[in-house]
Amino acid sequence: MRLDNRKNFNFAVMSIFEEYRNFFFIRKENERLRLRSTKDLFHDIFIVRRTNLTVVQFLRGMLVGGVCVLSDMLILYLLVQLADIHYLLANTAAFFTGTVLNYILSITWIFTSHGNYSRQKEFIIFCIIGAIGLALNSLFMWIFTDYLGIYYMNSKIITTILVYIWNFFSRKHILFD
Repeated sequence: MRLDNRKNFNFAVMSIFEEYRNFFFIRKENERLRLRSTKDLFHDIFIVRRTNLTVVQFLRGMLVGGVCVLSDMLILYLLVQLADIHYLLANTAAFFTGTVLNYILSITWIFTSHGNYSRQKEFIIFCIIGAIGLALNSLFMWIFTDYLGIYYMNSKIITTILVYIWNFFSRKHILFD
């Protein structure tokens, strides 16, 4: 049984590696691998509307995540600095706004399939994953800011990277795979 699990894991890793290699490199007859042109990569990442390639979805997710993080951080900053709201409460409001924006961009540009769920159920599951992300986000913000003494905006950057990984792979495998 263990050997089968190891074979399945190795097969999955090799499949992912091949997907990334085939996306970034091309091979013409009897030639070495060559990096694809920037124009082709740009086209496949930004222009092509629908794709199931994890590498493209991950790169798009990073871009969408970046847009959502900027809106999240701007809202966090404004609520803390201008409205004088506690950073954890402001973080929750900012994170929720980023989650809604992320959902809209995810279903229109990142992921192609919508699983076996209605839009309503899909959004609820998306929000549940986001809520877990929010809990992780708040926990990491608290640890980095209050416990380790890191400035709250720097804590947000570190936290965002950690929570992005959770959100992307959870949403991809639970909802959109």
